[in-house]
Amino acid sequence: MKTLSKKSFDKVTSIFHDVSGIRLGEHKMALVSGRLQRLAQEAGETDVDRYVDRLVNGSFSGQEMRRVIDRLTTNETYFFREPQHFEDLERRVSDMKTTSDELLVWSGASSSGEEGYSIAMLLAEKAGRRPWRVIGTDLSSAMVVTARRGLYPLERARLVPAEYLKKYCRKGTGEYDGQLLISGQLRERVSFLEANLMQKLPDELPQFDVIFLRNVLIYFDNKAKEQIIRNVVTKLKHGGVLYTGHAESVSMLNVPLRSLGTAIHTHA
Repeated sequence: MKTLSKKSFDKVTSIFHDVSGIRLGEHKMALVSGRLQRLAQEAGETDVDRYVDRLVNGSFSGQEMRRVIDRLTTNETYFFREPQHFEDLERRVSDMKTTSDELLVWSGASSSGEEGYSIAMLLAEKAGRRPWRVIGTDLSSAMVVTARRGLYPLERARLVPAEYLKKYCRKGTGEYDGQLLISGQLRERVSFLEANLMQKLPDELPQFDVIFLRNVLIYFDNKAKEQIIRNVVTKLKHGGVLYTGHAESVSMLNVPLRSLGTAIHTHA
């Protein structure tokens, strides 16, 4: 199968931007071409440019566009990524655990779920008697399915404390050798659903004490970043904490945030 043409690349990335808000530059052309070639083959199409034309012209069902969004969404993560945030959260949870109301944490771009389960392990250990719940959301329906399953390659757990691994993870054997499964007692405290941060957020999302919005803003232009942040902070309780990625500066954006530390924010 020939590679994707520049014309088709522009067509599909324009649609992808309209739907997701994520802009894929020409440096991503090889990645996009490879993923679309596989999708074309799965759809029974031998020409990737013709596949894109059919996609643009509406020849496929809406589910095919859903598959394209899933494949083009970058999902690279691991447990306890950017550990400084988890250290900060641990300190804050220690101060909050005497409160009796439910502690709610949102993993806003949860990808395949590692961040949400990392938060849950920490809360299970540090929240004391205070009830808590974690909700993860992601644009990709495929990632939501993966997150709900809670099955991961062992190498993604390299930063998980040994005592957490023993207590909250089950090491796979046989056909699951080299994998780990998040324990049922933890999975029942964490839920995942689809959400597009550029659009109206799901009604199921409550007001949160803590929101993780990390390593997602880097894919957007400033206008979209501001829209996402303003959308997300409507779900942050007064005095709540928002974590962004360490490579994501928001200081030059027109958003209602006040800094509490490196990549740590609250309402302005």
